[in-house]
Amino acid sequence: MADYQVTVSTSYLDDAGTCDYVFIKLVGKDGESEHTRLMDSKGESSFIRGAVSTFTVSCPVSIGKLVRIELEKQPSQNPDEWFPTKVEVKSPEGDTFKFPLYCCITDSEVYSFREGIEEPGKWPFEKLFAVILPPEEGTSNFPSDRRQTGTRELRFGGGTEEPGKRPFQKLFAGILPPEGGTSNFPSDRRQTGRRELRFGGGTDWNQREKVYCWHEHAEGIPHCMKAKDLSDLPPEVQFSFSKDVEFKLTAAAGLAELYLNGLADSRENWLDIDAIKGVFRSKRTDISDYVQKHWKEDAFFAYQFLNGVNPILIRRCSALPDNFPVTDDMVFPSGHFSLENEMENGNIFLCDYKRLDGVKANIINGKQQYLMAPLVLLHKTPDDKLMPIAIQLKQTPAEDNPIFLPTDSEYDWLTAKIFVRSADFNEHQINSHLLRTHLLAEVFAVSLLRNVPRTHPLYKVLAAHTRYTLHINFLARDRLISKTGVFTKFASSGGEGLVTLLKRSLSSVTYSSLCIPDDIAERGLREVPNFYYRDDGLKLWDIIHRYVQGVLGFYYKNNDAVKEDDDLQKWIGDIFEHGFLSQEGTGIPQSFTTVEELVKFVTMVIFTCSAQHSAVNTGQYDYGGWMPNTPISLQLPPPKTKGTTSEATMMQTLPDMGTTANGMAVMWLLSKPSFDFVGLGKSLEYHHSEEIPSHYVKAFQGELQTLSACIKIRNKSLKIPYTYLDPENIENSVAI
Repeated sequence: MADYQVTVSTSYLDDAGTCDYVFIKLVGKDGESEHTRLMDSKGESSFIRGAVSTFTVSCPVSIGKLVRIELEKQPSQNPDEWFPTKVEVKSPEGDTFKFPLYCCITDSEVYSFREGIEEPGKWPFEKLFAVILPPEEGTSNFPSDRRQTGTRELRFGGGTEEPGKRPFQKLFAGILPPEGGTSNFPSDRRQTGRRELRFGGGTDWNQREKVYCWHEHAEGIPHCMKAKDLSDLPPEVQFSFSKDVEFKLTAAAGLAELYLNGLADSRENWLDIDAIKGVFRSKRTDISDYVQKHWKEDAFFAYQFLNGVNPILIRRCSALPDNFPVTDDMVFPSGHFSLENEMENGNIFLCDYKRLDGVKANIINGKQQYLMAPLVLLHKTPDDKLMPIAIQLKQTPAEDNPIFLPTDSEYDWLTAKIFVRSADFNEHQINSHLLRTHLLAEVFAVSLLRNVPRTHPLYKVLAAHTRYTLHINFLARDRLISKTGVFTKFASSGGEGLVTLLKRSLSSVTYSSLCIPDDIAERGLREVPNFYYRDDGLKLWDIIHRYVQGVLGFYYKNNDAVKEDDDLQKWIGDIFEHGFLSQEGTGIPQSFTTVEELVKFVTMVIFTCSAQHSAVNTGQYDYGGWMPNTPISLQLPPPKTKGTTSEATMMQTLPDMGTTANGMAVMWLLSKPSFDFVGLGKSLEYHHSEEIPSHYVKAFQGELQTLSACIKIRNKSLKIPYTYLDPENIENSVAI
């Protein structure tokens, strides 16, 4: 008797386990095992969440080198889904065969998998469909009959291929058994009688393209996955049950507190700044407390352009814009500095919100709101502090558009900064957050899921970075930016302005702006002190790049392997067409011609879906939990002349109680990490069975741990710790 030790790993993700009956068949070069149910010593299944269970499959004699395994899940009393990650089989001869699975099995069909071959340039394919026609007069006795209107469909995986060549992407065999009878052999694959073989495509691939179908949500913005309802999303991309429950409970708890405080539907204005403290009495963070104390300070106002939730707008200023007529007398009245010299020395910086110019502001509760497109000039002082020195709230210079200065009255200057912070909220939410992380992450994910096989190297590298993205984006479109969504109802750029701003933002996206080393260089920010987003982000980029280079370099030994890989070319082609609307000016590649190009783009994708999203999302409540620092909308137009503001006019300008409360509730919800958070670098080992890629995964995880420790040490000496790019706090994907 030849005994094979079979070890089955089930994903640790919620709802990954099953109580159904799991069967396996081992197929070797010299024979095959029986169709065997996998049970533990007590006769029970062992496929709960996170389980790693070992079973014995016995054969009369050795079946030789394993060619493939076949898995089948038959329903128990309560049928459910199963998400296995891998199967390892140890033969009587001592050889170990590894089969990467990492798929969601929802039905009772037979799935076949080939070994995750470690030879560079070859990898297994996932499914093989054989459509077997029964005799004209009679039925098949195959135990796994899948008859559907006169046909049976059996699913098998298999096939290996070299990069760029997909000879057995899907193989369809329409087979008629011999005349005069049917085969009783359970795994009969005899190709007798009429035979039809189709290569390079087929029903399964077409089915994936139908499931992961592109949809134009609005003209001029990145396309998304077509889904009328959450149930249209495949189970493999939906929230787990516990994640879904937690998400709803968090939202409900926030709204319940608001209703108890009588704020959610209130249209009253705030009469006293201290009253705003009562919006969320129980929801405070260390940074939100700091913001509440320091929000009026110029140094803190400037700090947020570097290390707040929107660190991608500020840039070094080498020449003043023509529409921003600032003079030396305005900003350096003492005569100690001049703008010309300070610009030459690299000490002047600009934040220009020109994308907001002309965007139609919202009407909230029947009242017109106001959204400005300011220009902000900042100066790096000799003691390395960044300080605001001038603010112009509209793009066109005019007598009724004064340039506000720190030397103006307290409420003139504070009101000007409030308009800037409101503009920054809208620029951040639509461009930096929604477009550049959520919508682009969905484009990367949909293109991957519809074009790239599960066992392709690219899928192995990127799969973990697509988790929950399609689900959370569906919710965003349905509950935040829909006609009745919270953002549409309560943000100053909601309504008509939202799509306008999204279109403008997409037209400004370039490939280099998505790659942090290029972006920092182009904005002239390499030498700016106390810029922790840059410091941590560049280190993360390098760590991710080394990991991607190692893994993909294992499979792609030369540029020809990249150029000839149809799956890669389809993936990037869809991204260029559906994500960037075929705009060549973006610099987004339309195809890959070198390994270096591929590695850089994949590095950008991982950075965008993990680190960049963390940088622009995680701190939303930290900096927005105190509303005056980040007003979601403003109720009065900006002052046309100086000396007309007061504390009373400032309070009338701030959003009303209901708008404040709803905005803060959303920021609380989106900033709160879920309990099933999966950190950057975690779970990757489930996608890699090969020895060398697994080595790079471990090295990647080790470098992330080292960086995390260094960031924690640095943060101990900071008044405001910068934690958003600590790998420990970065989720693998856009999942919230």
